[in-house]
Amino acid sequence: MSFVLTTGQAADSPQFIPVLKKIRVRLPVGRPRTRPGTVAADKAYSSRANRAYLRKRCIKAVIPEKEDQAANRKKKGSRGGRPVSHDADLYKERNAVERLINRLKDWRGIATRFDKTPESYLAGLELRASMIWIDELLRTAD
Repeated sequence: MSFVLTTGQAADSPQFIPVLKKIRVRLPVGRPRTRPGTVAADKAYSSRANRAYLRKRCIKAVIPEKEDQAANRKKKGSRGGRPVSHDADLYKERNAVERLINRLKDWRGIATRFDKTPESYLAGLELRASMIWIDELLRTAD
């Protein structure tokens, strides 16, 4: 749906909001949607800022709580707030994203990151994603 390139060993969590801002989902009719109904992510994206952003945009978060965050919340007692709700069935569907990332990395140029410029690497990502998408369309058309 969208890619955001970072420099070096940048962490994933700060890129959560920029990636969501770039997402555009086209339905059969109407303009592209910019607000998904739910977002499933792993524990790395369980920060207070990410959850507040999703709450502000009325997006359901399917993100498990980290153990240290839960311990800190419990330590505060009633001031710690309510436990995070987590839909385990929706969370299981998150593996589709992990499988897509693995399919992207099947292409040697993406896995090895030999491209010299961010533009050419991003073009490779988009090309590989398009190839996967077209392959899935042809497979479901049969």
